[in-house]
Formats: sequence, C-alpha cells, structure tokens
Amino acid sequence: MNALFSPDFLRNPYPLYAQFRQNQPVLFMEPLGIWTVFDYEHVKQVLFDHTRFSSEFRPKFEEGTEQEQRGGGFSLITMDPPRHTQLRTLVSKAFTPKAVAALESRIAAITHELLDQVSETGRIDLIRDFSYPLPVIVIAEMLGIPSEDREQFKHWSDEVVASADSVVGATNSESQRAHEEMNAYFRKIIALRREEPRDDLISALLAAEESNTHLSEGDILSFCALLLVAGNETTTNLIGNAVLSLLENPDQLAKLRAQPELLPSAIEEVLRFKSPLQAMFRTAARDVEIGGQVIPAGSRVVAWMGSANRDAGKFADADKFDIARESNPHIAFGHGMHFCLGAPLARLEARVALQAVLERLPDLARADQDPLTPARGFIVHGVSSLPLTFTPTNRLA
Repeated sequence: MNALFSPDFLRNPYPLYAQFRQNQPVLFMEPLGIWTVFDYEHVKQVLFDHTRFSSEFRPKFEEGTEQEQRGGGFSLITMDPPRHTQLRTLVSKAFTPKAVAALESRIAAITHELLDQVSETGRIDLIRDFSYPLPVIVIAEMLGIPSEDREQFKHWSDEVVASADSVVGATNSESQRAHEEMNAYFRKIIALRREEPRDDLISALLAAEESNTHLSEGDILSFCALLLVAGNETTTNLIGNAVLSLLENPDQLAKLRAQPELLPSAIEEVLRFKSPLQAMFRTAARDVEIGGQVIPAGSRVVAWMGSANRDAGKFADADKFDIARESNPHIAFGHGMHFCLGAPLARLEARVALQAVLERLPDLARADQDPLTPARGFIVHGVSSLPLTFTPTNRLA
C-alpha cells in the first residue's frame, strides 16, 4: 500500500495504475479507510453523478465551528447543488471566453518578460523561473493582489496541496498554518476592497449578486484560496509536464516544431498523458454499487483521473505520447458540473507559454539526468524543479 504514495510512484504512477485497472479497478484500501477507482468509465461516473457521489466532506467539524468561521466552509470543488450552482454562476463571469481571451496579450507580455531574464544565460529552471511565476502573476493580477508576494503564495500553495496527503494519514501542522496565514492575508485585501473597490476579481465578488445570493467573507476567502492554488498548480504542472514530455519524446518535439499548428492538440495530449491533477475526492451519498463492489454510504472515494486517462479501454496506445491524437476525451479537468472553471485560462497560458519556449529557447535539453523531485502532494503530478540548457538568445526587451 505504501507504494501508492512513494517518491517512485509520484514520479511515474502509471505502471501501478495499470495493475489496479487490470486486477482491482474499484478497491477498498483498508489501512487508509478509502475506496479507490481507477478505470475511465467508473472514474467518470464518480465525478459526474453528484447524487450518489457527493463533493461535500466535513472532516470532524460541524458548520459554525471555529474552522468553518475561518473560511474553510466553502469551496466550489467541495459543494453540491443548489449552492454550488448559485456560487459557480457568480464566479464564472470572470472566466467567460471573452474575459479569458482578453488576457492573452498580458499573458504574452509576462511570458516574454520572464524569458528575457534567462534568454542570454543558456540555462533555466523551467519551474522556478517560468512555469510557476507565470500563472501566479496572472492570478494575482486578476485578484488584485501584489504579484511580488508570489514566493509567499508558492509556500502557501505547496502546503495546501500537500495537506491532501492527510487522507493517507500524513499530518503536517505547517499546512494548517498556511491556511490560516493565507486567510489572514486575503481578509486584509477584502477589507481594503470593501472600502475602495477596484477593477479586480475580489471587488467584483464583493459586489456580485445572482438570484439574491451574495458571497459571504468566508465564501470569498475560500474562492481566493482555491483560485490561487488551483490557478497556479495546474498550469505550472501543465507547462512543466509538456516540456518534459516533449524532451522525453524527441520525435514528437520534432513534429511540433515542424507543425506548430499542432500545439493545441499537443496540450490536450499532455493533459491526458501526464495529468497535472491526478485525483479528486468524493463521498458516497448512499450505498453505491460500482464495478461489482458496494461502496457504503459515507465512505471516502478517490477517483484517479490520472489513471483513467491512461485506460487502454478508452484510448488507443494509451501509454504512447501522441501530439496528433485524433480522439482524446480526457478528463484531466474533471467532468460534469465540477469541470474546472479555469480550464480555458490554463489552456491559454499553456499555449502562449509553450509557443514562446519553443521559439526562444533553441536546442532545449535537460541540464543533467539526475532523478527529478516530484511535486508535493499525491493529488498533483509534476516536478518541483526542471533544470534545462539551451543556446543563448537575445532578449526581446
């Protein structure tokens, strides 16, 4: 059981996923007290059917307690209808196709500013220097918070993601402290925006109204945390996993250089092949039979999207990285009403970023062949550092 959460598993979980899909696609992991689902159709079912698999989960505290009052009570990803529908309608206005498309020029400017800082050196840590700061700056500007605080955001984000490891018995007081620090930070910003609204997302959320549903401070706190964490972790790992996949499959990198119009398809293949988010949690709302197993009401369920996206029953040559894959119904961004609100933004950032990397960093290669350190937290998939070399080029600025 420990193999499921070891560093080797985090680096390459796919062989173990294949074993589970073949032998025990729906499995109760008794030492952990959780049910796990690994194959495509069942994972999709768990994510989609909110009447049987609830997103709500309150670990050992009730509404109105100190934890609830700190802002831990609302997150779009841990909520069912009708409240989920009301709140998603409110916040989705910031992620309409028109709103996202309007960000492209700013994303491109940030991308080239970051590459200008390394282009003449011939070396880059793709995560530290590029794929982390890019989405964090974008999200910070959307929220109206100082992007120069991004090292603090990185710390909080890492800790919040790692806190999901509590499901396997890991405890970390630093994660709780990160939640508290992040809430305190956003409370100050919210208070400022109440006094002096600006043209940013926090001000918009404070003013928003949909069917007479206003967001409480706790709602806004939790949404800010969700956006800051999900908005950077997913895109950071998407960009990092894309570059790593291309370097590990030089034929596909050559094809992409020869056919740059394949970039959107390549991004979808990265989302399938190395899904940035590997798993989502649900709770059985009642006794549910799935895959020949009966999951008792109240049981915690982990749906492994990273495994589903490698299911050979759904994808031809599932373990092959093919940037021109014609049929690619991956579920890397979830499925159903909880489909990732920020997916269009993540795709846009990845497209702009990867196009610039391919154009401005020629002869890109791993700086060494040392084992890469996996990103923290078993629910995400990526690396914490990716040192690369390239032929130095001039700054654009």
